[in-house]
Amino acid sequence: MTRVWKWNRPVTVREVLEDLQQERSIAYTTVMTVLDNLHQKGWVRREAEGRAYRYEAVSTRAAYAAALMNDAWAQSDNPAAALVAFFGMMSEEQRRALADAVRMVQGPETPQEPEADQAATENPGENPDEKHAENPAENPGAAPRDGGR
Repeated sequence: MTRVWKWNRPVTVREVLEDLQQERSIAYTTVMTVLDNLHQKGWVRREAEGRAYRYEAVSTRAAYAAALMNDAWAQSDNPAAALVAFFGMMSEEQRRALADAVRMVQGPETPQEPEADQAATENPGENPDEKHAENPAENPGAAPRDGGR
């Protein structure tokens, strides 16, 4: 998949083979079998071109990584604790990327609504935003699950 994602266009077995052979010796049939397996798992689509096929990724590498993270997080019995542990593993560069991503998803800042101010005054120890962290809603823009790894 790395080679298919790298080119971001339909590729032939021969193209992938030639690229891989720059690093190691590998047989044409091995590359053909792997691409066929990826097609059967739904990771790539293919179109006939003469006697060969051109293979193209079904989703981006970023969408695949997001689906993996979502699956792992969904399996946690304590999602908030899992996120805290995950954030603790992140480098400073990754934290900046995360902050940028959160800003993109949230959009422009809007003034806080009076109901939220009133709720905070009535329940000073309770942060209304924390409820979202414990009970995350499903992201409608998430990548489709791809059935295999």
